[in-house]
Amino acid sequence: MTMHPWVERYQARIGIAVQGGPTAADPDPTGTIMRAGLLCEELGLDGFFFADHPGFSPEVFVHLAALARETQRITLGSIVCCIYHRHPVMFARQIADLDRLSGGRAMIGLGIGWNEPEFARLGMTLPPVPERQAALAEYVQIVNGVYGDEPFSFTGETFSTSEAHISPRPVQQPRPPLVIAGGGKQVTLRQVARYADACNFGASSNTGSVKGLDSVAQSYAVLRQHCDEIGRPYEEILRTHFTGWFFIAENERDVQAKKEKYFPNGLTREQEYTRIFGTPDQIVSYCAELIDAGVQYFVMQTQDASDTESIELLGREVAPRLRAESGGRG
Repeated sequence: MTMHPWVERYQARIGIAVQGGPTAADPDPTGTIMRAGLLCEELGLDGFFFADHPGFSPEVFVHLAALARETQRITLGSIVCCIYHRHPVMFARQIADLDRLSGGRAMIGLGIGWNEPEFARLGMTLPPVPERQAALAEYVQIVNGVYGDEPFSFTGETFSTSEAHISPRPVQQPRPPLVIAGGGKQVTLRQVARYADACNFGASSNTGSVKGLDSVAQSYAVLRQHCDEIGRPYEEILRTHFTGWFFIAENERDVQAKKEKYFPNGLTREQEYTRIFGTPDQIVSYCAELIDAGVQYFVMQTQDASDTESIELLGREVAPRLRAESGGRG
C-alpha cells in the first residue's frame, strides 16, 4: 500500500469534521441533516459524516447522496457503517456511486457493529466479537476486490461473492479512503495496519473505550508496532479521533445551560468521558492535548445537529486556532 491522497492531505494540516444527525424527536430530520452538512461546507470544515443506524434513524446513503450534489468540497461518509447492514458488493456499489456523485469526496467507514437492539429490529442476532472481526476482514477483501480490473470471486464464512465487478469505478483510485473503527489492540488495530487508510477510536464503549491521553498514545504505539510487523510505514495511516458528543457555547453560563437542557439529570460516569462541553477556549485546549498525543483528524459528533451554534463555533473559532497552533501544521 501507499499513502492515500486523503491521508497525505492531513500530514501538514489538522483535520476537523462533524458527524451529525437529528434527535429522535426532530420533526424534520432530513432538513436537519442537510442544513448541518451545508453549514460544515460553508464553514470550511473538512468533512460531514452521518451515523449508520437504519433501525433508528434516517438512511445514511440517501442523505449523503443529496449532500454530494449540494456541496463542492467536504468529505462525505459515515463513522462508520456496520458490515452487517449491507452485503459488501452492495456497499461497494453505494460508495462508488457516492464518490462519483460528489466528484471524488467519499470516505469508506467500516465497523463490526455493536447495537444489539438495532440488530433485533433488523431481524438479526449480534454475533460474538471474534466472528464479527473475522467478517470485517472478509468484507474489506470483497470491497477491494470488486474495485479491481477483473470480476472478483470470494468465499468466506460470512460473506461471499461470485464474478462481481463494480463499474463505473469510484473517482478516487484504487478506492476511496478506508477507515476502520475500534480500539482493540490485538485484532482491530492489526486489521487497521493491514487494510485501512485511517484508524478511528474514542472514549465510549462502542468506539473503543480509549479513555485519556495516555491510552490514546498507547493505542498509537500498538498500531505502530503492528505496522512494523507487516512492513508498512506507520505514517500511511491517518490517526483520527472520535470525540463523542460535543457542545460549545460562547461562555460558561451558556455551556451550563446546554448541559442542563440535554442532560437534566446530570451525566453518568461514562458520559463524563464522552460528552464534551466547553467554550471555544476549552475545546481548543481539549483538542490540543489530543494533538500532542498523536491525533491528526477529529470527528466531532453532535447529539443534535440542529445545535448549529456548536457547529458554527467549531468552524469559526475552534478549527482555525487548532490549525494555526498545532506545530505549524495549519
